[in-house]
Amino acid sequence: MKIILTHEVSGLGAAGDVVDVKDGYARNYLIPRKFAIRWTKGGEKDVEQIRRARKIHEIQTIEQANQVKAQLEGVKVRLAVRSGDAGRLFGSVTPADIASAIKASGGPEVDKRRIELGSPIKTLGAHETSVRLHPEVAAKVNVEVVAA
Repeated sequence: MKIILTHEVSGLGAAGDVVDVKDGYARNYLIPRKFAIRWTKGGEKDVEQIRRARKIHEIQTIEQANQVKAQLEGVKVRLAVRSGDAGRLFGSVTPADIASAIKASGGPEVDKRRIELGSPIKTLGAHETSVRLHPEVAAKVNVEVVAA
């Protein structure tokens, strides 16, 4: 099935890309989560709008990405969350939580969709996350999760 991506999907493409995926993947995952829309001839007009919007919000050059990377790696991110006695969290830390903690710590504003967690953060302590700033540049951010 041919679809138009409306958000960046890792391993598949960026917003505005027209890709061919299996029918079930598109119907059951991408379209319901608003990551993609079905491709139509009229949808080609939407592709240009999506690409223009992406260029406005995207970091344009590798030099800019490296500057933001230096800012991110220099920021100490502390996130206070509710936890139990054994150090396990009630729920987990989401990319949106990390993005707001980065902003609160004095770092640059980061889109939550660019933050990649290897596995869900469900315990207290130091955790490393990756922020994909550019297709060729990723910043490592250390997040310290503390009890609230």
